[in-house]
Amino acid sequence: MGFDLVPVPVDILLVEDNEADVRLTQEVLSESKVRNNLIVVNDGAEALACLRRQGKFKNFTRPDLILLDLNLPVKDGREVLAQIKEDRELKSIPVVVLTTSKAEEDILRTYKLHANCYITKPVDLDQFVTVVRYIEDFWLAIVKLPPNHKT
Repeated sequence: MGFDLVPVPVDILLVEDNEADVRLTQEVLSESKVRNNLIVVNDGAEALACLRRQGKFKNFTRPDLILLDLNLPVKDGREVLAQIKEDRELKSIPVVVLTTSKAEEDILRTYKLHANCYITKPVDLDQFVTVVRYIEDFWLAIVKLPPNHKT
């Protein structure tokens, strides 16, 4: 396609509690034409701790992109999204909501909370892989991500 590849790895935070979805996403992104570092957390509280570099996440790099499930244990994905977009330091990080919910109220609410896009996870394995590849192609190869002032 002639896209310029990102010279440095793109840091991606995957917030997902379904282990099968985590493994598939890891597999697809490991084969990516764009170098990336995938950080995986399994609940909303861990996601916020990672983003704020608290506790065991103190040495983590701020991600360039967040893939966020909505139905999470401990702290719901909607609450995580709201806190990210209210935080001056975090709100510029693009958030892709990747969830099983097809509910119109979830779609409207997440956009009102300033999600950058909303994708319903397909149930079919091959379609799920295709969706992750589309996310990779669009967000990692086409979109110009905001500068990440990593400290």
